[in-house]
Amino acid sequence: MSTENNGQPFFDDPNAALREIAQNPAVYAHYLADFNRVVLDMQAKLEILQRETRLHCRKTRVEGDKWGQAFLRSFPVEKSLNDVLNDLKSISSGLEKSAHRRHAHDEKVQEVRKNRKEKAQLKARKNNPPLQAAPENTGQQDAQSPNMGYGGPTSIYNLDRRESA
Repeated sequence: MSTENNGQPFFDDPNAALREIAQNPAVYAHYLADFNRVVLDMQAKLEILQRETRLHCRKTRVEGDKWGQAFLRSFPVEKSLNDVLNDLKSISSGLEKSAHRRHAHDEKVQEVRKNRKEKAQLKARKNNPPLQAAPENTGQQDAQSPNMGYGGPTSIYNLDRRESA
């Protein structure tokens, strides 16, 4: 695996390229999509092979065969191809799931970072609350807008629907 005349290997570490692929979810999904294309192509060709093999094996009769004996002879061949096709389907779905889960993993890591940062900020605020200046109450503001709530002065003649004692 050398690219130059001096005998240096192309990669010092043969797993370096795969390590970089594993670190980036977009590249990871693209890499698995390449594998998935190959698996789907194999699956399509094996489905055609399965159909043709079934037709050939079931048509192949030996002199003296009874009804169904050709089918029984072809059954193990058909079953082996069916098993391979089922395995390829599960591989294909597994590759897709893996790509989605890799992307979801990175999103979850980002969410955990964000949540921890928010918790740290809340904890810091709780331990060191910011000082707020008390609003100044001047007599002029009270004269301009009288407080009509329970705390304001009232007379016995101005009780509005309150029961007197």
